[in-house]
Amino acid sequence: MNAPSANYWAVIPAAGIGARMGAAIPKQYLPLHGGTVIEHTVQRFLSHPRLSGVVVVIAPDDVHWPRTRLRGDAVPLIAVEGGAERYHSVLNGLIRLTDIAEPHDWVLVHDAARPCLRHDDIDRLIATLADHPVGGLLGVPVSDTVKRTGNEGNILETVSRAGLWRALTPQMFRLGELAGALKHVVDNKLAVTDEAAAMELAGHVPRMVEGHADNIKITVPQDLALAELFLKQQEACS
Repeated sequence: MNAPSANYWAVIPAAGIGARMGAAIPKQYLPLHGGTVIEHTVQRFLSHPRLSGVVVVIAPDDVHWPRTRLRGDAVPLIAVEGGAERYHSVLNGLIRLTDIAEPHDWVLVHDAARPCLRHDDIDRLIATLADHPVGGLLGVPVSDTVKRTGNEGNILETVSRAGLWRALTPQMFRLGELAGALKHVVDNKLAVTDEAAAMELAGHVPRMVEGHADNIKITVPQDLALAELFLKQQEACS
């Protein structure tokens, strides 16, 4: 018997404040290339033909989201309230998705502060993982020399970079399995920094899929200028 066909959904956690930016407003609402960071990010999914809908997870007191120019015309665009940590927010988004999606559907979880994601990276992630038993994530192999230091900054060792990757997003897993893994994290008060780590704790083995290095996460002020450059370059090549 053939497996049921799966839809693809996006969950974008955007409930953080981005303290390292030192800005007066959360970094996802900072201006970038004719819009805001989050507008560029969400639009990458709203405009992708394989996506069935987008859930954005915002802070309970978020006054900026209603002012965005984002509209879910072709597919649903849903906003839900987030929680204390990223994994709480993602789980809230997944719980909302269960109202309209199936447990076997795929969910692409993507950082709100990664506005330069390319459509062809989404394509590659979907094509590579469509038949994978677990799912996986975009990443970039580590190319720099890696050092491990002690508390005072002194180098303890040079770490082999063989097999090391920088984890990016989206991270793509089945709705039911990812929700179960994150619920396990929350119920047991575990700490994870991404969805793949939650899946690993649940005994799954995600796959790494190589993406483009311009899929940067805006963290400090100089990242905005770099994202602006990447967006212009992508437009010039499209």
